[in-house]
Amino acid sequence: MLNSITLGQYYPKESIVHRLDPRSKIILLILYIAAVFCASALWSFLPAAGFVLLASLLSGIPIRIMLRSIKPLRFILILTFVLNLFFMNGENILLDLGFARITEEALRTAVLYVLRLIFLVTGSSLLTLTTAPIPLTDGLEYLLRPLKVIRFPAHEMAMMMTIALRFIPTLLEEADKIMKAQAARGADFESGNLMQRAKAMIPLLVPLFVSAFRRAGDLAMAMEARCYHGGEGRTKLHVLRMRKTDYLALLYGLLLIFATLGVAAL
Repeated sequence: MLNSITLGQYYPKESIVHRLDPRSKIILLILYIAAVFCASALWSFLPAAGFVLLASLLSGIPIRIMLRSIKPLRFILILTFVLNLFFMNGENILLDLGFARITEEALRTAVLYVLRLIFLVTGSSLLTLTTAPIPLTDGLEYLLRPLKVIRFPAHEMAMMMTIALRFIPTLLEEADKIMKAQAARGADFESGNLMQRAKAMIPLLVPLFVSAFRRAGDLAMAMEARCYHGGEGRTKLHVLRMRKTDYLALLYGLLLIFATLGVAAL
Protein backbone atom coordinates (compact mmCIF):
# COMPACT_ATOMS: atom_id res chain seq x y z
CA MET A 1 0.00 0.00 0.00
CA LEU A 2 2.86 2.37 0.78
CA ASN A 3 4.21 2.02 -2.75
CA SER A 4 0.80 2.98 -4.15
CA ILE A 5 0.98 6.58 -2.94
CA THR A 6 2.14 8.77 -5.84
CA LEU A 7 1.50 12.22 -4.29
CA GLY A 8 4.82 14.00 -3.90
CA GLN A 9 6.70 11.72 -6.30
CA TYR A 10 8.27 13.08 -9.47
CA TYR A 11 8.17 11.07 -12.70
CA PRO A 12 11.06 12.39 -14.86
CA LYS A 13 10.29 12.42 -18.56
CA GLU A 14 10.62 14.69 -21.59
CA SER A 15 7.13 15.81 -22.50
CA ILE A 16 5.15 18.94 -23.25
CA VAL A 17 3.46 18.75 -19.84
CA HIS A 18 6.80 18.48 -18.01
CA ARG A 19 8.09 21.54 -19.90
CA LEU A 20 5.12 23.71 -18.95
CA ASP A 21 5.77 26.58 -16.56
CA PRO A 22 4.99 25.46 -12.98
CA ARG A 23 2.80 28.52 -12.49
CA SER A 24 0.57 27.53 -15.37
CA LYS A 25 0.34 23.96 -14.04
CA ILE A 26 -0.65 25.18 -10.57
CA ILE A 27 -3.31 27.50 -12.02
CA LEU A 28 -4.45 24.70 -14.30
CA LEU A 29 -4.83 22.44 -11.26
CA ILE A 30 -6.92 25.11 -9.51
CA LEU A 31 -9.16 25.38 -12.57
CA TYR A 32 -9.40 21.59 -12.72
CA ILE A 33 -10.42 21.41 -9.04
CA ALA A 34 -13.02 24.13 -9.64
CA ALA A 35 -14.40 22.12 -12.56
CA VAL A 36 -14.58 18.97 -10.42
CA PHE A 37 -16.51 20.81 -7.72
CA CYS A 38 -18.81 22.37 -10.33
CA ALA A 39 -19.78 18.89 -11.54
CA SER A 40 -23.26 18.25 -10.19
CA ALA A 41 -24.13 15.15 -12.23
CA LEU A 42 -22.39 12.00 -13.38
CA TRP A 43 -22.13 13.24 -16.97
CA SER A 44 -20.46 16.41 -15.68
CA PHE A 45 -17.28 14.46 -14.96
CA LEU A 46 -16.72 13.69 -18.64
CA PRO A 47 -14.65 16.88 -19.25
CA ALA A 48 -12.53 16.13 -16.16
CA ALA A 49 -12.02 12.53 -17.32
CA GLY A 50 -10.99 13.81 -20.75
CA PHE A 51 -8.57 16.23 -19.10
CA VAL A 52 -6.89 13.44 -17.09
CA LEU A 53 -6.64 11.17 -20.12
CA LEU A 54 -5.24 13.93 -22.35
CA ALA A 55 -2.73 15.00 -19.68
CA SER A 56 -1.65 11.38 -19.24
CA LEU A 57 -1.08 10.97 -22.98
CA LEU A 58 0.80 14.27 -23.38
CA SER A 59 2.97 13.72 -20.29
CA GLY A 60 3.85 10.13 -21.13
CA ILE A 61 2.81 9.01 -17.64
CA PRO A 62 0.81 5.76 -17.74
CA ILE A 63 -2.72 6.22 -16.46
CA ARG A 64 -2.21 3.26 -14.12
CA ILE A 65 0.43 5.24 -12.19
CA MET A 66 -2.02 8.06 -11.53
CA LEU A 67 -4.81 5.64 -10.65
CA ARG A 68 -2.44 3.88 -8.28
CA SER A 69 -2.80 6.81 -5.88
CA ILE A 70 -6.46 5.88 -5.35
CA LYS A 71 -5.66 2.50 -3.77
CA PRO A 72 -4.59 3.86 -0.33
CA LEU A 73 -7.85 5.85 -0.20
CA ARG A 74 -10.15 2.88 -0.70
CA PHE A 75 -11.25 2.91 2.95
CA ILE A 76 -12.14 6.62 2.77
CA LEU A 77 -13.96 6.07 -0.53
CA ILE A 78 -15.97 3.17 0.88
CA LEU A 79 -16.79 5.13 4.05
CA THR A 80 -17.87 8.17 2.02
CA PHE A 81 -20.07 6.02 -0.19
CA VAL A 82 -21.72 4.18 2.73
CA LEU A 83 -22.36 7.32 4.81
CA ASN A 84 -23.99 9.16 1.91
CA LEU A 85 -25.93 6.07 0.84
CA PHE A 86 -27.57 5.34 4.21
CA PHE A 87 -27.73 8.77 5.85
CA MET A 88 -28.90 10.89 2.91
CA ASN A 89 -32.60 11.64 2.68
CA GLY A 90 -34.58 11.35 -0.53
CA GLU A 91 -38.02 10.78 -1.96
CA ASN A 92 -37.57 7.96 -4.50
CA ILE A 93 -36.99 4.84 -2.39
CA LEU A 94 -34.99 2.11 -4.13
CA LEU A 95 -34.62 -0.32 -1.20
CA ASP A 96 -36.24 -0.41 2.23
CA LEU A 97 -34.28 -2.48 4.74
CA GLY A 98 -36.43 -1.55 7.69
CA PHE A 99 -33.65 0.02 9.73
CA ALA A 100 -32.43 2.07 6.75
CA ARG A 101 -33.65 3.24 3.37
CA ILE A 102 -31.69 3.62 0.16
CA THR A 103 -33.04 6.34 -2.08
CA GLU A 104 -32.21 7.34 -5.61
CA GLU A 105 -30.98 10.74 -4.46
CA ALA A 106 -28.69 9.15 -1.85
CA LEU A 107 -27.21 6.74 -4.39
CA ARG A 108 -26.58 9.56 -6.84
CA THR A 109 -24.94 11.71 -4.15
CA ALA A 110 -22.76 8.83 -2.93
CA VAL A 111 -21.46 8.09 -6.42
CA LEU A 112 -20.95 11.81 -7.05
CA TYR A 113 -18.81 12.31 -3.92
CA VAL A 114 -16.71 9.21 -4.61
CA LEU A 115 -16.03 10.30 -8.18
CA ARG A 116 -15.16 13.78 -6.95
CA LEU A 117 -12.55 12.40 -4.54
CA ILE A 118 -11.08 10.15 -7.23
CA PHE A 119 -10.70 12.99 -9.72
CA LEU A 120 -9.24 15.32 -7.09
CA VAL A 121 -6.55 12.79 -6.11
CA THR A 122 -5.59 11.89 -9.68
CA GLY A 123 -5.39 15.53 -10.75
CA SER A 124 -3.28 16.52 -7.74
CA SER A 125 -0.94 13.58 -8.33
CA LEU A 126 -0.49 14.70 -11.92
CA LEU A 127 0.99 18.02 -10.73
CA THR A 128 3.69 16.43 -8.57
CA LEU A 129 4.41 13.69 -11.11
CA THR A 130 5.23 16.24 -13.82
CA THR A 131 6.86 19.01 -11.75
CA ALA A 132 10.20 18.81 -9.94
CA PRO A 133 10.32 20.16 -6.34
CA ILE A 134 12.45 23.26 -7.07
CA PRO A 135 10.31 24.59 -9.98
CA LEU A 136 7.22 23.83 -7.92
CA THR A 137 8.60 25.97 -5.08
CA ASP A 138 9.38 28.82 -7.49
CA GLY A 139 5.91 28.63 -9.00
CA LEU A 140 4.16 28.66 -5.64
CA GLU A 141 6.29 31.55 -4.42
CA TYR A 142 5.53 33.61 -7.52
CA LEU A 143 1.78 33.02 -7.23
CA LEU A 144 1.81 33.88 -3.52
CA ARG A 145 3.94 37.00 -4.03
CA PRO A 146 0.99 39.46 -4.17
CA LEU A 147 0.15 38.44 -0.59
CA LYS A 148 3.38 40.07 0.60
CA VAL A 149 1.40 43.31 0.72
CA ILE A 150 -0.25 41.98 3.90
CA ARG A 151 3.14 40.61 5.12
CA PHE A 152 2.32 37.04 4.18
CA PRO A 153 5.52 34.90 4.14
CA ALA A 154 5.14 33.72 0.55
CA HIS A 155 8.61 32.23 0.16
CA GLU A 156 8.55 30.43 3.51
CA MET A 157 5.06 29.02 2.86
CA ALA A 158 6.04 27.81 -0.60
CA MET A 159 9.20 26.22 0.81
CA MET A 160 7.23 24.47 3.57
CA MET A 161 4.66 23.07 1.14
CA THR A 162 7.33 21.81 -1.25
CA ILE A 163 9.42 20.22 1.51
CA ALA A 164 6.29 18.51 2.84
CA LEU A 165 5.52 17.10 -0.63
CA ARG A 166 9.14 16.09 -1.14
CA PHE A 167 9.25 14.27 2.21
CA ILE A 168 6.21 12.11 1.41
CA PRO A 169 8.09 9.53 -0.73
CA THR A 170 11.07 9.68 1.65
CA LEU A 171 8.92 8.88 4.68
CA LEU A 172 7.09 6.17 2.74
CA GLU A 173 10.39 4.52 1.89
CA GLU A 174 11.45 4.78 5.53
CA ALA A 175 8.12 3.32 6.68
CA ASP A 176 8.51 0.41 4.26
CA LYS A 177 11.98 -0.37 5.62
CA ILE A 178 10.77 -0.24 9.23
CA MET A 179 7.76 -2.41 8.42
CA LYS A 180 9.95 -5.06 6.80
CA ALA A 181 12.36 -4.96 9.75
CA GLN A 182 9.51 -5.36 12.24
CA ALA A 183 7.97 -8.17 10.17
CA ALA A 184 11.34 -9.98 10.21
CA ARG A 185 11.20 -9.80 14.02
CA GLY A 186 7.76 -11.41 14.05
CA ALA A 187 5.43 -8.39 13.91
CA ASP A 188 2.09 -9.03 12.22
CA PHE A 189 0.41 -6.05 10.50
CA GLU A 190 -2.24 -7.93 8.52
CA SER A 191 -4.18 -10.31 10.77
CA GLY A 192 -6.58 -9.46 13.62
CA ASN A 193 -9.42 -6.99 14.00
CA LEU A 194 -9.20 -3.22 13.62
CA MET A 195 -7.99 -2.59 17.19
CA GLN A 196 -5.33 -5.28 16.96
CA ARG A 197 -4.06 -3.86 13.70
CA ALA A 198 -3.93 -0.38 15.23
CA LYS A 199 -1.87 -1.67 18.17
CA ALA A 200 0.44 -3.50 15.76
CA MET A 201 1.18 -0.18 14.02
CA ILE A 202 2.71 1.34 17.18
CA PRO A 203 6.15 -0.30 16.62
CA LEU A 204 6.03 1.22 13.14
CA LEU A 205 4.85 4.74 14.00
CA VAL A 206 7.24 5.43 16.89
CA PRO A 207 10.51 4.94 14.94
CA LEU A 208 8.93 6.64 11.92
CA PHE A 209 8.20 9.80 13.94
CA VAL A 210 11.70 9.70 15.43
CA SER A 211 13.19 9.41 11.94
CA ALA A 212 10.99 12.25 10.64
CA PHE A 213 12.08 14.61 13.45
CA ARG A 214 15.72 13.64 12.91
CA ARG A 215 15.47 14.37 9.17
CA ALA A 216 13.78 17.70 9.88
CA GLY A 217 16.57 18.64 12.29
CA ASP A 218 19.27 17.66 9.80
CA LEU A 219 17.56 19.68 7.08
CA ALA A 220 17.30 22.75 9.32
CA MET A 221 21.00 22.50 10.26
CA ALA A 222 21.98 22.09 6.59
CA MET A 223 19.99 25.19 5.60
CA GLU A 224 21.52 27.23 8.43
CA ALA A 225 25.04 26.01 7.50
CA ARG A 226 24.44 27.34 3.98
CA CYS A 227 23.36 30.73 5.40
CA TYR A 228 19.78 30.33 4.28
CA HIS A 229 17.62 33.17 5.63
CA GLY A 230 14.57 33.08 3.41
CA GLY A 231 13.98 34.34 -0.10
CA GLU A 232 14.75 38.02 0.44
CA GLY A 233 17.32 39.20 -2.10
CA ARG A 234 17.86 35.72 -3.56
CA THR A 235 18.22 35.25 -7.30
CA LYS A 236 17.23 32.16 -9.27
CA LEU A 237 19.28 30.03 -11.61
CA HIS A 238 16.31 29.32 -13.87
CA VAL A 239 13.98 32.28 -14.36
CA LEU A 240 10.36 31.29 -15.00
CA ARG A 241 8.97 32.37 -18.36
CA MET A 242 5.51 31.79 -19.74
CA ARG A 243 5.37 30.45 -23.31
CA LYS A 244 2.62 29.98 -25.87
CA THR A 245 1.99 26.44 -24.67
CA ASP A 246 1.39 27.76 -21.14
CA TYR A 247 -1.26 30.22 -22.32
CA LEU A 248 -2.86 27.48 -24.41
CA ALA A 249 -2.93 25.23 -21.34
CA LEU A 250 -4.64 27.97 -19.29
CA LEU A 251 -7.16 28.49 -22.10
CA TYR A 252 -7.82 24.76 -22.03
CA GLY A 253 -8.42 25.00 -18.27
CA LEU A 254 -11.03 27.71 -18.79
CA LEU A 255 -12.68 25.64 -21.50
CA LEU A 256 -12.73 22.73 -19.05
CA ILE A 257 -14.80 24.76 -16.57
CA PHE A 258 -17.20 25.99 -19.24
CA ALA A 259 -17.57 22.46 -20.61
CA THR A 260 -18.29 21.13 -17.13
CA LEU A 261 -20.92 23.81 -16.48
CA GLY A 262 -22.44 23.20 -19.91
CA VAL A 263 -22.71 19.44 -19.40
CA ALA A 264 -24.14 19.97 -15.90
CA ALA A 265 -26.79 22.29 -17.30
CA LEU A 266 -28.07 19.67 -19.76
